Amino acid sequence: MKTLLVLAHDDPGQEARIQLAVDLARRLDAHLTLLDVVILPPPYVDDSVGSAISATIVESEIEQEAANRTKLEARLVHEDVSWDWQERTGDLVGSLCGAAQFADLVIVDRQLEDPITPMRSAIGGVITGAGKPILAVPQDVRKFDDRCAVVGWDGSAAATAALRNAIPLLKLMERVFLVEVATDRADGWAEDAARYLSRHGIHARVERVPQLALGIAHTLIAEAGRHGAGLIVAGGYGHSRLREAVFGGVTRELLRHSPCPLLLSH
Repeated sequence: MKTLLVLAHDDPGQEARIQLAVDLARRLDAHLTLLDVVILPPPYVDDSVGSAISATIVESEIEQEAANRTKLEARLVHEDVSWDWQERTGDLVGSLCGAAQFADLVIVDRQLEDPITPMRSAIGGVITGAGKPILAVPQDVRKFDDRCAVVGWDGSAAATAALRNAIPLLKLMERVFLVEVATDRADGWAEDAARYLSRHGIHARVERVPQLALGIAHTLIAEAGRHGAGLIVAGGYGHSRLREAVFGGVTRELLRHSPCPLLLSH
């Protein structure tokens, strides 16, 4: 991972995103690209009053993000990392996915329930549309915790992609646990996955655990808590987002409840 893309937007999750991104850029000797998106409000149709309100909102957003850029640039000149600044105006998901074309990792916010952060409606679209691994960060995180990682394994294409994409981060970890939750999807190939990691110098311990009543996501979160993990790795939206929205999904529950950063791949 040599190029990290992080959203630079003045919202409640920015401090966590920026601090973690700077920390990772140092550890990986990577370049940091900060993407500042001026998010446009929904368009008004044939409504001059609504259009005027929209223009005022956009003007205020531009001023706020200009001040945010000044603040962050003054801070970044004192960090020992390579970085650049990009600006886009429009749709948040499209802007992030477009910029991700030349990035190895996209760092965003994991919060879905905060109504004032733009990531509330964007995170699912970024996971499924960016084509790159996503690091979803809780708002209270301030550094990359390299003590331990928990990798959720079920043999799916999404889990396999997450495993491969997480290798640069897993190499930083003191301990790695490959956790297979006992379900009808468990394929028994966890040892093969562990051998694959071992060829990259990552010696993961395989654990098979029963599923808790609250589901797979809470089982992985419980295992992460038990091991003191600073990272959970999992496939992102292995089923369609519609199916996960209707029936509940592991990705959605991880994004809602994980106390540590999530490395997700679709």
